[in-house]
Amino acid sequence: MAAKTVCLSARHSFKQAAMMQPSCIDIIVPVYNAPQQVEDCIHSVLLHTKAKFNLIIIDDASPDPDIQQLFSKIKQLNDERIQLLENHQNLGFVSTVNRGMKLSRHDVVLLNSDTVVTPGWLGRLVRCAASDQTIGTITPFSNNAEICSFPLFCQANPVPDHPGLVAQAIAATEQPVYPDIPTAVGFCMYIARALLDTIGYFDEKAFGRGYGEENDFCRRAVKAHYRNVLCDDAYVVHVGSCSFGDEKQAHCERNMQVLLGLHPDYMEVVSKFIAQDSVRPIREAAYARLERLRAEHN
Repeated sequence: MAAKTVCLSARHSFKQAAMMQPSCIDIIVPVYNAPQQVEDCIHSVLLHTKAKFNLIIIDDASPDPDIQQLFSKIKQLNDERIQLLENHQNLGFVSTVNRGMKLSRHDVVLLNSDTVVTPGWLGRLVRCAASDQTIGTITPFSNNAEICSFPLFCQANPVPDHPGLVAQAIAATEQPVYPDIPTAVGFCMYIARALLDTIGYFDEKAFGRGYGEENDFCRRAVKAHYRNVLCDDAYVVHVGSCSFGDEKQAHCERNMQVLLGLHPDYMEVVSKFIAQDSVRPIREAAYARLERLRAEHN
């Protein structure tokens, strides 16, 4: 059975979806240096998240001493929702997030430490997940999220001056569609516990320290009859990383070959999705709303 697109209206009302929502979500934030970005990310989660959550922050043996100072600062909050963990040695992204997912028994959100969430973000992801039990992964819109980028598709758009305004425009859709996408984008990736229980975790052996692991995971999800979808009424800012050095570039190229070895049709599936750009009407409608909101605020 192939994964199929099912709109929320065809399966559940918003009231029914709310009744199906999980009791708690575990947000997993892997950390390596960049203390200011980490602090901005954590602050945004605590400020803008109304849905019930636990926050699992894992330091992957950061050499920057300011990370330890930040962890001490977070401990002083005495927030029972926050769990701080440290790897004794640097394990890389894949092993670090797997550690978090294995600790959890809930649905999870993998959230990069260079993100800033916006009001209502998690509630919208949860509502999306509740709309169809075959949804395995969910990615929101972002300024820098490849096939989930807004406003320009497949581009690293600048961080907006007013992220809340962008989020408001995207959230103003009458009813989200939750279109299928070939793969989630790892900056902010909601994963259903049912999917983890079915196909397991990221493949540490194949993908090492990281790059390509979420694409492999999502293609395995499709083979297990789960959907990867865009949450088209949610928005999360992604600052993004600097350009790769030669060593990291070689690693990425090696992992891409591993990915293609496991999923020979991967590039064909993604290229077809990009060529069709079925999400374009959704982006254009959201951008028109954004322009109106900007005019009202000027």
